[in-house]
Amino acid sequence: MKLALGTVQFGLPYGIANDNGQVTEKDAKLILDCAAESDINTLDTAVGYGDSEQCLGNIGIDDWRIITKLPIIPRDCSNVKDWILYQVAESLARLKVKQIKGLLLHRPLQLLDPVGQEIWSTLQDLIQSGIVEKIGYSIYEPKELDQLWSKYQPNIIQTPFNVFDRRIKTSGWLKKMHNNNVEVHVRSIFLQGLLLMGKEKRPAIFDHWNPIWEEWDKWLEKEKLSPLEASLGFVNSELMVDRIVVGVDSLKQLKEIIVLSEIQIECIPCTISTNDQNLINPSNWIL
Repeated sequence: MKLALGTVQFGLPYGIANDNGQVTEKDAKLILDCAAESDINTLDTAVGYGDSEQCLGNIGIDDWRIITKLPIIPRDCSNVKDWILYQVAESLARLKVKQIKGLLLHRPLQLLDPVGQEIWSTLQDLIQSGIVEKIGYSIYEPKELDQLWSKYQPNIIQTPFNVFDRRIKTSGWLKKMHNNNVEVHVRSIFLQGLLLMGKEKRPAIFDHWNPIWEEWDKWLEKEKLSPLEASLGFVNSELMVDRIVVGVDSLKQLKEIIVLSEIQIECIPCTISTNDQNLINPSNWIL
């Protein structure tokens, strides 16, 4: 099972298409139980995801592969190593586990700062101590890898990848990471749910990209596919991807995704893609 469960919605009312708000702890347990029954074994969380780590710890996640992320390190931090070790200890306490599968930097370009080597050495120490199995970073665009790879080669990477945003593959980085045995986790496969919205629900600010939306809608109609089938099938057909992180705000959504977990759709026209970061990077959206 390539699916991994993203848990930002367990701690925040996250996502442009989220109509249900933050997932309650009771519903989160139902979602985790359903995921486990479907052989999903990886959870993605972060210190910055509100109450997500606390929620997971309260439910109990001893049998899961946990990936969490460090927040940005304060500029005035006087002791980077101690700060990182404290953050990790607090994460473990909230999660109620003794070790985690992966620890990622949420803002990896901090490795280019003067404290970069100290950051990376501390992460490596956590591997040596057995607290963390793999270290790496969560990126927003492939050019971050251009800057970091030669000096700070990761064990695990999380990156955006979806029908509209194919940069990690077209840049050649997906193949390079696969060839170097880097575990690749892809997120934003639904672009925060935007790809699943019909025209009538899509916010007006996205009308600027009507040509690509029209081509997407026409292609879906021609192929008789739902946006969910196409979005999931596109990413699932990429064999060099190790995990597909999906976030849900209801049990119903997870069940719909699981039903389609084996679908593969390779031949989506490359014209249904863009490098325009005002569309494919949600942090640039002005809602």
